Amino acid sequence: MKIFTSDCEKKTVMIAADFASKLKGGDVVAFKGGMGMGKTVFVRGCVEALGVTSPVSSPTFSIVNDYGSYQNVNIYHFDMYRVETWDSLYSTGFFDYMNENSILFIEWSENIENALPENTIYVEFSRGEKDCDRIIAVNGGDGRW
Repeated sequence: MKIFTSDCEKKTVMIAADFASKLKGGDVVAFKGGMGMGKTVFVRGCVEALGVTSPVSSPTFSIVNDYGSYQNVNIYHFDMYRVETWDSLYSTGFFDYMNENSILFIEWSENIENALPENTIYVEFSRGEKDCDRIIAVNGGDGRW
């Protein structure tokens, strides 16, 4: 497990950029943490670091955002906040996106934990001492973290 601390959005983006440098096709990145903790900011930092210029926003209502590709690897961003059943998960097409030509970023991954692959990379956000402080714990994957 690797632990990072951030006290501002800019630092979270920098941490995410370093994290993104280790990503590869087939990676599934599952985020945990409450609302307003910085999950979407982290995804934005990753997407920007991968050289994708699409604007990043939370896919709260669309469920999935397609940010294009980086070196022939497609970048997808899911928000599973409203996904509560296997039927609703299947209706998102989620399983069609999981392949070696994609990187998936999944917010509210707690809602689909049983559907995540064994080598999922978990990024968990918690508050630090001050309201703006974040503790970012990265775990899982294939030993890169």
